[in-house]
Amino acid sequence: MNSIRLHSSAGRWVLAASVLGSGAVFLEGSVVNVALPAIAKAFGVGVVGLQWVLNGYLLTLSALMLLGGALGDRFHRPRVFAIGCVAFAIASAGCALAPGLVVLVVLRVVQGAAGALLVPNSLAMLDTAFEGEERGSAIGQWAAWSAISTAGGPFLGGWLVDALSWRWVFSGVVVFAVAAAWIVATKFSGRVGDRSSIVSGRDRRIDYAGAALGTIALAGIVGALMSGPVVGFADWRIVSAGIGGFVLLGVFLAFEHRVTKSGAEPILKLSIFRSRQFSGVNATTFLVYGALSGLFFLLMPQLQLNLGYSALRAGAALFPANVIMLVVSPVAGRATARIGPRVLMTTGAAIAAAGMLLFARVQPGASYLSTILPATVVFGFGLALLVAPLTSTVLAAVKESDTGIASGINNAVARLAGLIATAALPLAAGIGGAAKLEGAAFAAGYTRAMVISAGLCAAGALVALVTVRGNDGGRRKAR
Repeated sequence: MNSIRLHSSAGRWVLAASVLGSGAVFLEGSVVNVALPAIAKAFGVGVVGLQWVLNGYLLTLSALMLLGGALGDRFHRPRVFAIGCVAFAIASAGCALAPGLVVLVVLRVVQGAAGALLVPNSLAMLDTAFEGEERGSAIGQWAAWSAISTAGGPFLGGWLVDALSWRWVFSGVVVFAVAAAWIVATKFSGRVGDRSSIVSGRDRRIDYAGAALGTIALAGIVGALMSGPVVGFADWRIVSAGIGGFVLLGVFLAFEHRVTKSGAEPILKLSIFRSRQFSGVNATTFLVYGALSGLFFLLMPQLQLNLGYSALRAGAALFPANVIMLVVSPVAGRATARIGPRVLMTTGAAIAAAGMLLFARVQPGASYLSTILPATVVFGFGLALLVAPLTSTVLAAVKESDTGIASGINNAVARLAGLIATAALPLAAGIGGAAKLEGAAFAAGYTRAMVISAGLCAAGALVALVTVRGNDGGRRKAR
């Protein structure tokens, strides 16, 4: 397929579908954060119950992201994307009607699996539809709206919780997923946004066994991290889950190596990590998105239960970051094509780390104007510089036939970082297994968690400085 123009009718529809579909997934990943206190009250749960609400979603979203990218490379990418959108809408509606915690967590698992179909293919559609600076601009807009849907989730969620009910944070995203599926079904012609039949070949077999092994391994590790503080890390169930998860993770890696040697297509293409650029960008992604997830998970309860903010006011506290992301990210995407990604990624991650340190000052009695607003502005500007070059660089680091897999890996790394951070950060901060989300103990743990998150983000800046090339703004040069 020949590339299309970003500002043509076809280009606008491709971008709109990509943004709406992936935006629904990212929005649902963050909009729930502001509803956590209401969900805890409705179902009578503490930190561990809320961790399952978040991590049931992140588990399948991260573990199956590679499968979603591989399916897009193997089959018609927009069709796989549309199927994911429809399934995501149905699962979201089910979450809104969940009668209890167990049902809600199960449906969140289904939500994550559907999201894994559409997110990597939303980005791969842009990568195959546009060329040159238009690709950078399109990815910059995708990155901006994706980050806004993540950062703006608390604002929307707060309004829905206060005005209606926590259940609307799930039903509210249905319209976005349905709209994306409608655009693909009615506005895409030919193979717009898809080159899978040309560059991948229809004989590519899907590694379903590898996907299952990876998912089960992550479930064991994350389950042990979350339940250990409550049940006890010496409990045989926790020990079995943790050790079993790590053993299966090793089996998964060995299995993927064996699949590769047999000439088949693995779900995790280990050879792709031979690219220092690709490996470095994904390491940066893991560190920064882990820090980001820790921030959003703990900031909302801190604002609502320790500073007395309403759900709407807590969500609105981060609104300035949304404006910054919308304005700066497309510019950063275009700049990446000219000056390369290293400066933008390193500077952006370092500034975001400074913002997280400022968030550590958010304690009872803190003023919004003197404490929360400066942290939000600094953090938002750093994130805006970082996300677009990170996203475009990870795709430019691989062959065109591997864009779906590369997108899947990078998005899986981002969601996996959130999964592990949500499970491990409360434990590291001394509040793992806490039954109460308010009080001096939680506030002190929140401060420790923000310092840890800032350290992760700063480490991401260092990794980008060392591993990312400084003058590679072009397209897939020899590696």
